[in-house]
Amino acid sequence: MTSTHSLTSALQAHIRQDIVTHGGWIGFDRFMALALYTPGLGYYANDSTKFGAFPASGSDFVTAPEMTPLFGQTLAVQVADALTATGTDEVWEFGAGSGALASQLLGALGERVRRYTIVDVSGSLRARQQLALAGYGDRVRWVDALPEHFDGVVVGNEVLDAMPVQLLVRLKGVWHERGVACDGDAFAWADQPTDLRPPVEIEGQHDYLTEIHPQAKAFIRTLADRLGRGAVFLLDYGFAESEYYHPQRHMGTVMCHQAHQADGDPLVAVGAKDITAHVDFTGIALAAQDDLADGQPGFTVLGYTTQAHFLMNCGLLSKMEQSTDAERALALKLIHEHEMGEFFKVIGLCKGEPWDALGFSHGDRSHRL
Repeated sequence: MTSTHSLTSALQAHIRQDIVTHGGWIGFDRFMALALYTPGLGYYANDSTKFGAFPASGSDFVTAPEMTPLFGQTLAVQVADALTATGTDEVWEFGAGSGALASQLLGALGERVRRYTIVDVSGSLRARQQLALAGYGDRVRWVDALPEHFDGVVVGNEVLDAMPVQLLVRLKGVWHERGVACDGDAFAWADQPTDLRPPVEIEGQHDYLTEIHPQAKAFIRTLADRLGRGAVFLLDYGFAESEYYHPQRHMGTVMCHQAHQADGDPLVAVGAKDITAHVDFTGIALAAQDDLADGQPGFTVLGYTTQAHFLMNCGLLSKMEQSTDAERALALKLIHEHEMGEFFKVIGLCKGEPWDALGFSHGDRSHRL
């Protein structure tokens, strides 16, 4: 295994050269893409440990499927509902992490799923997933990209937050795009005037840093273009537009995660830590509903709610009643208001005839998007 230091040194040299090639400045979206996805070097492309419950494992963060199998088992109730409603038999998962969610869904859904396809750009994570899912044989397959046309139910847990964002900063009333330049061997923020704007007017004249999400929106439009019959369920942390671009949220949402500690400086330890940004779910919903290039309609929004409401609608509480005290304590983190329950949201989309999706039966917040 290559040492973390040599990986990060090589990655940082690669990014410095890219900055030079682009005239001394690159947008933060490009910097974030290079930091996370440069083949063999980026955070998600190298072989460092990422997912795990404790720092002692060498991991940087834990996601819901690693916390408790009840997460995937409960999500499977909605997936089964969607497979029936759309008349499909294949599940597609983006960014499958350790493979824990795939294992939980396959175990719960059984023969309802003819094939489970994982779309993941990380070679090292793919190897870990293949070990975790070896028992399912050729029912599981891996692809590097979506086909031109497919049917099925798509799931993505904490996928959108890892998609590169552009940074916009208002300084003394003038909007700039915040990018990255070199400062010797280090990286430094550098701002350039821009015509880009947030999707809503930011009240006040105070300095204000925020993000826009063209890559996440492009991803959703690609899904809409290529999915024939099916549905999409995306779970992530974020807000509707009115909360995301609130005047008081003036420091933006970009965060880094390393050894189970969070920090706000993506320009240091590049390649050794995760970089994320919260999701603008209004932007996702609007992009989903855009008409396609051929004039056909895009997605229909099935619902939008908190993770707590979604999981309880899908029967988490009854599953918890049959669990041990230790399992219940972990599952509570999924729905507790001060843990993941309110912070994480779920959006459901469909192609074809919409139906009353179980996960949004109570507490739907679509009207707030």
